[in-house]
Amino acid sequence: MKILLAGGGTAGHINPALAIAGYIRSLRPDTEFLFIGNTNGMEQRLVSRAGYEIKSITISGFKRGFKPGDVAANLKTVRRTFSSSAQAKKIIQKFCPDICIGTGGYVSGPVVRTAARLGVPCLIHEQNAYPGITNKLLRKRVKKVMLAVEAAKKYFPDVDVVVTGNPVRAEILTVDRETSRQALGLDQRPVVLSFGGSLGAQKINEAVADMVARSGTDGRYQHIHAYGQYGGFFPKLIEEKGVELGKAPNLDIRPYIDNMPECMAAADLVICRAGAITLSELQAMGKPAILIPSPNVAENHQYHNAMALVNAGAAELIEESELTGELLAKKVDEMLSDPDRLDRYGACAKRMAITNACERIYSIVKKVIENNR
Repeated sequence: MKILLAGGGTAGHINPALAIAGYIRSLRPDTEFLFIGNTNGMEQRLVSRAGYEIKSITISGFKRGFKPGDVAANLKTVRRTFSSSAQAKKIIQKFCPDICIGTGGYVSGPVVRTAARLGVPCLIHEQNAYPGITNKLLRKRVKKVMLAVEAAKKYFPDVDVVVTGNPVRAEILTVDRETSRQALGLDQRPVVLSFGGSLGAQKINEAVADMVARSGTDGRYQHIHAYGQYGGFFPKLIEEKGVELGKAPNLDIRPYIDNMPECMAAADLVICRAGAITLSELQAMGKPAILIPSPNVAENHQYHNAMALVNAGAAELIEESELTGELLAKKVDEMLSDPDRLDRYGACAKRMAITNACERIYSIVKKVIENNR
């Protein structure tokens, strides 16, 4: 069996593809996998690190503005739309996949579209309640649209859809808290894990900086923080607040977290955005969280994602417009000082989890391949 996967741009599109591949590989070690990603996209690093082969095409998205720079960028995107399809065609014809699975992001557009034209049966997976534009455009070219949540069905009224849940990596389901703490060199003090997504979030970085600097001074908490691609200012900001990171062993500050299952397992409390895959992983691991939804997403879907957990008693919410370092630190202190409360939040999160999404997706993959023979 040969499976082609396409998805990229953010970890929210890449990790589901890796989870699907990992599950199938565990059952069918003889399966051949090939990923197609965007040139210089973070998928290049994540996919290679997971041990899969990845090929590259060059694609970009359209800008919504009309400034000269936006117009120039859009003209470049139009050219890349044609060239990326040609690049994808060469890769697909050489690999000869039995099926193609798209998990979203700009890169999945030309790959799935080209694979379908070449007669390869295709599937797409949508992680959010409000679908991305790429998946909406691809919906009529695929055999089936797989959804994370029932609420997304209304955006795909004219195609074959099935709710599978969001696939999470096998490590998320099996990683152990104490083993992870030992591997990370952590002691028994509370562990806070914070991140604003793979690209970084300035408001979260700024608010977290106050608490990180405080912990660097008083040693109250151990803190793992990823500041993201655009958060390069963060280490200097901490130093400006009087803390030398090299002399604060309880602080683990990095641009990106490559070992998220291990870090999340070790954490007592998670501070993060409310992206679909992140929430699925929090639920699967039963982790209490403070959610800070991104306001810069379509239909404000992260807020609604977050409220599902808040209403279930599984998380606290701080809207970005209200976020300050003082408020965040107060909320963290309140939660970490009440272990029973943390346990309740974690248990409620665990009850929300769909942990067999990969199994559901694999059954669809097998059926589509069999029907195409």
